[in-house]
Amino acid sequence: MSEMSATQRLLPTARLILRPLRPSDAGLMSLYAGDPRVARMTTSIPHPNPPGAAEAYIAATLAGRRDDTVWAMDGTGQGAAELIGLISAKPHGDAVEVGYWVGPPFWNTGYASEALGAVVDHLFARGVARIVAAVFQDNPGSARVITKAGFSYDGAGEAYSVARGAMVPQWRYRLDAPAVNPLAEEARDEVS
Repeated sequence: MSEMSATQRLLPTARLILRPLRPSDAGLMSLYAGDPRVARMTTSIPHPNPPGAAEAYIAATLAGRRDDTVWAMDGTGQGAAELIGLISAKPHGDAVEVGYWVGPPFWNTGYASEALGAVVDHLFARGVARIVAAVFQDNPGSARVITKAGFSYDGAGEAYSVARGAMVPQWRYRLDAPAVNPLAEEARDEVS
């Protein structure tokens, strides 16, 4: 199990709770990830999504057999759906890579931005120095979410999309941890 998933916490936002996956998420995961518009914008979701794929993903995540930490975007606290989408963080060289998808009924609602902001804050609070992300170039909505969160463009490349069965051009982004002012750290320690 990765260090990140071993210490996974609930991350509250204004409208969401980012929480670990649970077996009851399988139905909505299958529904949303089975939508070709979602699958085509990821590197790893196949289309069509085979029967049992969501259950297997959840089981592997809960058993610690994955190298990423995965949070479900849960909106039940605000009367929204139990599963809106997923967001993950995984080691990537000297950085942590974030990725996410949101179910089509929740596109253009700000949920992805809200979830990404919470995960970025959480990772920086844990001492992560750099966060990276990549989006396919035909997914400008996801690129807007990334840049709105403060990520800077870091080049172009390609990645294989299982759903498309092909290499797809992508944009890469990075976000470095804010510099820490040692005087502010000392002052905070004195107040604590």
